[in-house]
Amino acid sequence: MSFPLYAPAEEHQMLRETVRALSDEKIAPHAATVDESAEFPWDAYKALLAAELHAVHIPEQYGGAGADALAAVIVIEEVARACASSSLIPAVNKLGTVPLLLSASEELKQAYLPRVARGEGMFSYALSEPEAGSDAAAMKTRAVRDGDHYVLNGTKMWITNAGVSEFYTVMAVTDPGAGARGISAFVVEKGDEGVSFGAKEKKLGIKGSPTRQVILENVRVPADRMIGEEGTGFKTALATLDHTRITIAAQALGIAQGALDYAIGYVKERKQFGKPIAEFQGLQFMIADMAMKLEAARQLTYAAAAKSEAAMHGDRAPDLTFFSSAAKCAASDAAMEITTDAVQLLGGYGYTRDYPVERMMRDAKITQIYEGTNQIQRMVMARQLLK
Repeated sequence: MSFPLYAPAEEHQMLRETVRALSDEKIAPHAATVDESAEFPWDAYKALLAAELHAVHIPEQYGGAGADALAAVIVIEEVARACASSSLIPAVNKLGTVPLLLSASEELKQAYLPRVARGEGMFSYALSEPEAGSDAAAMKTRAVRDGDHYVLNGTKMWITNAGVSEFYTVMAVTDPGAGARGISAFVVEKGDEGVSFGAKEKKLGIKGSPTRQVILENVRVPADRMIGEEGTGFKTALATLDHTRITIAAQALGIAQGALDYAIGYVKERKQFGKPIAEFQGLQFMIADMAMKLEAARQLTYAAAAKSEAAMHGDRAPDLTFFSSAAKCAASDAAMEITTDAVQLLGGYGYTRDYPVERMMRDAKITQIYEGTNQIQRMVMARQLLK
């Protein structure tokens, strides 16, 4: 099986047009309200679900669309161009379910993946803790075997779409003496007794996507809800991020594209000194640099997506880890620069909430932080290069 590395196929272009039209019509009009109210974008979820775009990555044998990694990137990118909060619906559904796709038993996949594909619930990912951020292996959440169950206790932090999602991939320590090799992965359901959620974090951006603690108090989980073998959870977590950092790159690309598109429209209309400001060379250079950085990051992201797809099909992709970290880091750094420049190009208007670019600038910031800070990404890349 070969994947065209740098050229999206015709189906990908058609998909982009479909998602862009849907996003422009059903998602963009609500983006400012979602940001202002910090309410989950249910309208966007319903629109994505109706078009079967809420979790395109789920394979056909589990009732999903069976879309490849590049298609998933394009969906996230186009939704993020309209509303970054809404783009976390397809992105987090992928993040939560990739551990199952990589490591779970066939029974566990059949139990949960069709339900996500049908839209019966979203799937979040619970790795971080108050004292275990970049150092995820330092987690304290415990899972103790009790007959044919495990009993989970602990607090997970920074969990995207917590409280809204029905399902959670939760990492917990099953063997405290074994370090990273003593961590296992479980599926926890929102309705399991002992599961509760902290208050919504008050955030700079992506306000429509709730970020909350997931609190586990004597939560009894059937042993067959373990994802993979005992002690393989951390390995699964790292392998998952190799695939899903690319979705954060996609989100960053979309946010940046939205800001660039808006800024280009603005500078062509805005007149100063008797002519459109687009005619001033200093601004032309800014626009050129913004587009150049965005396109460079996009090509890197699409190449990383092709490697992710190959790895999912069992092809050797030894440089996937480097490419996914590089794509996430490059795209998020580019998005922060591009959105900041877009605010600058709009001048005083860019700083007001009457225009969307200040929201895009706030939303872009998180892409440099979550799923591994860009400092961590640089460490990951360096390790790949130096090993």
